[in-house]
Amino acid sequence: MGELEDAVMTRVWKWNRPVTVREVLEDLQQERSIAYTTVMTVLDNLHQKGWVRREAEGRAYRYEAVSTRAAYAAALMNEAWSQSDNPAAALVAFFGMMSEEQRTALRDAVRIAQGPEQTEQGDTRPDTAPENPGSAPEVDGR
Repeated sequence: MGELEDAVMTRVWKWNRPVTVREVLEDLQQERSIAYTTVMTVLDNLHQKGWVRREAEGRAYRYEAVSTRAAYAAALMNEAWSQSDNPAAALVAFFGMMSEEQRTALRDAVRIAQGPEQTEQGDTRPDTAPENPGSAPEVDGR
């Protein structure tokens, strides 16, 4: 996603409701000079890429996000990870770049993804992984 597409999608995700080109335009114009037709083209492109759906309202459309920003970020991470010739090494390197806050968020996410049945089985819990994310692909983000 390009910079302008991201700026438009940021508003669509933030407002979390169907939006018009005019609404996005007016908000973007607080930061930059931009034409109505440019915003319309960007939203049309996002529609063609499958990031927004649209519904006709009179002579205009209302656009709504198809998925969340979190889902978009996850898709980007998955795409980058799947292109690695050594996924485990890529994860170790990625974990090494994370802040303590990000590692905590990662641990929380792993716990949620594993579900309650796996967190009760002792060594499979994410909080039993090494504290140093560079030492193993499994990370304890606390």
